[in-house]
Amino acid sequence: MQTSGDEPGAPEVERPERQTGGAAERQLPSLARNRLSIAGLIIAVIILADMLSLAGMTMLGVQLNPYVGIFAYLIGPAVMIVGLLLIPAGMLLERRRRRKFLPGELPPFPKLDLNQPSVRRGFLGAVGFAFFFVALSMVASYQGYQFTDSVMFCGQTCHVPMKPEFDAYQDSPHARVACAGCHVGPGATWFVRSKLSGAYQVYAVMFNKYPRPIETPIKELRPIRAACEQCHWPQKFYGAQLKVFPHYGYDEKNTPMRIQMLIKTGGGTAEFGHATGIHWHMNIANEVWFAATDKQSQVIPWVKVRTPDGRTTEYLAKGSTLTPKQIEAMPIQQMDCVSCHARPSHKFLPPDQAVDASFEAGQLDPSLPFLKRQAVKALIKHYSSSEEAAEGIATSLDTFYRNRYSEIYTVKWPQIRAAIAAVQQIYKKNMFPFMRVDWRTHPDNIGHLYYPGCFRCHDGQHVSSDGRVIPQDCDTCHSVLATPTSVAQFKHPVDVGDTTCSACHTGGVL
Repeated sequence: MQTSGDEPGAPEVERPERQTGGAAERQLPSLARNRLSIAGLIIAVIILADMLSLAGMTMLGVQLNPYVGIFAYLIGPAVMIVGLLLIPAGMLLERRRRRKFLPGELPPFPKLDLNQPSVRRGFLGAVGFAFFFVALSMVASYQGYQFTDSVMFCGQTCHVPMKPEFDAYQDSPHARVACAGCHVGPGATWFVRSKLSGAYQVYAVMFNKYPRPIETPIKELRPIRAACEQCHWPQKFYGAQLKVFPHYGYDEKNTPMRIQMLIKTGGGTAEFGHATGIHWHMNIANEVWFAATDKQSQVIPWVKVRTPDGRTTEYLAKGSTLTPKQIEAMPIQQMDCVSCHARPSHKFLPPDQAVDASFEAGQLDPSLPFLKRQAVKALIKHYSSSEEAAEGIATSLDTFYRNRYSEIYTVKWPQIRAAIAAVQQIYKKNMFPFMRVDWRTHPDNIGHLYYPGCFRCHDGQHVSSDGRVIPQDCDTCHSVLATPTSVAQFKHPVDVGDTTCSACHTGGVL
């Protein structure tokens, strides 16, 4: 016979029920003891441990792979929140199940009696964890924001489609400017817009829907003046600036010639002096609009100019059949920085220019006969992959010197091997077969040697109704200086008439 625990000296026994407030309640296991809540707890703990370890690695200066960063700052927090939500969801479902099978045993709503030590400890633990989770969420959100604006995220996450732009960016004048500095900029508005447009880009990468090459110009890019003028002072008067253009001949001696020019950058405002030179076009004192017939603005039949005195002049290309209504229906663009500086950070050099730069940097030995010509020939061949290009360049140069200059092949093999490596590097930086990208896909409108550039408007063929012509004078934008390896007045070796430079200078062998 079991003795009541109320009697003196009676042993204590576990009771199936206890008295609370005059009502009998059965001692039931915790509501959290269900599969769904336990699974959510396990998920949350594992993800929390991973996030803390990755955060610690970041604080110690460890460079994480971009995909690890995506998990640590984007996917991880989202999964942990799902895990934490599973805990109360499981408890709610368990409570409903118990009320269904034990009617009248449980009250309609949970009781929170802080007088009970176990309930009080659980409540304080939940509040403490809530504060910890909020603090962790703030840190993770900030780190996630920073990560999505990082160069690593922009350039390496979408590795295949963005590799050409990322490789060119690393070798550009803006290599130390974060991608978001130009593509997003400060403020929440453009940050949100960039992330919304990025959502489709993620979809395009996942399902291989992105174009090859990536089309330009980018429609979702923030206003150019708002981006460029964060660093570049548009009112600054620069005057003329000296620039040296190295060129190496296609002859046996790779004859060097350095063309020294005074580039009439100009600039200025009424306060600092009237706008002159190339920066006369800036939208400070003068305003220029144009209409192009192609997406990359390489064919411009119509131009409108408004000068500080309020005079407006429209120019139409000779032979154009466009009517005023057709022009009005075309997308009219106001000239800005990228109208000329079309590739400020993602420039793919033509083989001719890239080889000249490699000579100038000492990576190619000009004593190797016909190296300029053979290097450019090897670069302009069609290759289906970068691996095929590396093999083709090596075979082409090696075969040429072994067969044509066997007497120097052995003596200068180190220079030949270095030349092969340098030319392969040029290809790797500027040609990307898998994305169908090279110097021809993205024109650079600075100058007019390899692309129409300035001559899109300054071709002597744009005439106003009163007979004025947009000039094509060579000394409008630059002046050639006389040096021992240059000429004061450049004369083309062949009379090309009105043909523009880019008609022959395609970046390959002339």
